[in-house]
Amino acid sequence: MIDWNTIDRIRSAEAAAARLGFKMAASRRSGWTDHHGSLCLMPLDKDSVPVYSRDAEVFVGTVEELEFWLAGVEWARRYDHMLKLSSEKKREKAEENFRNQKLLNTLKTGDVDPGITD
Repeated sequence: MIDWNTIDRIRSAEAAAARLGFKMAASRRSGWTDHHGSLCLMPLDKDSVPVYSRDAEVFVGTVEELEFWLAGVEWARRYDHMLKLSSEKKREKAEENFRNQKLLNTLKTGDVDPGITD
């Protein structure tokens, strides 16, 4: 049985993941004994986190492990911003450049990346 605190932790982890461009899902690739019932993070849509295909499981683990992982990613982004190595504007520009490069490759070769199709 799940108590209210667990539900609240899952909802806050889900909101943090959405801010970073991910969605939570049940893991399809973990074995029965590895992380039974574990969560995974996947890109939110084809425009979020474009370096990953949409069905890529970026993270697999428990709720506690997910909280630590999300905190680490947020800390790394804040640290990069503090050092002036990165900003939201730079990140958005790099993601847009990556999307444009994928589009050019698709137009040149005619091959469609299965990770970005609808």
